[in-house]
Amino acid sequence: MASSDEFLELLRDQLSGLGSIRIRRMFGGAGVYCDGVMFALVSDDTLYLKADDVNRSDFEARSLAPFRYATRNGRTTIMSYWRAPDDLLDDTDELATWARAALAAARRAQQKKPKRIRTPAET
Repeated sequence: MASSDEFLELLRDQLSGLGSIRIRRMFGGAGVYCDGVMFALVSDDTLYLKADDVNRSDFEARSLAPFRYATRNGRTTIMSYWRAPDDLLDDTDELATWARAALAAARRAQQKKPKRIRTPAET
C-alpha cells in the first residue's frame, strides 16, 4: 500500500493550480488535501478521488471502482474515493477538471457533517 515519493511529488505539481496542496502520509498511503480539505488519496501509486452522488457517475461510466481495504476482522470496507482514470496523469487539464469535482464532493461531505462542539476539557 506504499506510495512513492516521486509519484506524490508529481501529483503535488500537477494539482498545484487548485490551491494549496498538501500531501500527508497515512496508513501506508497518503491523503491529498487542498486548502485543508482531503479530496483524494493515494495507495500503491494509484490516485483515488472523492466521489458522491453528483460525480460518481463519471467514475461508473468508465468502469472505475471505489477504494476498498480489508479490516483486521476480515471485513471489506469501501470508501467514497474512486480510482481516477489512468490517463489523467498525462493530461493536466483533465486531471484538474476531475480534481475540482472531487474537491467539490469533499466540501459537500464536510458540510453534511455535524459541527463538533468542544467541551472545556478538550480545549
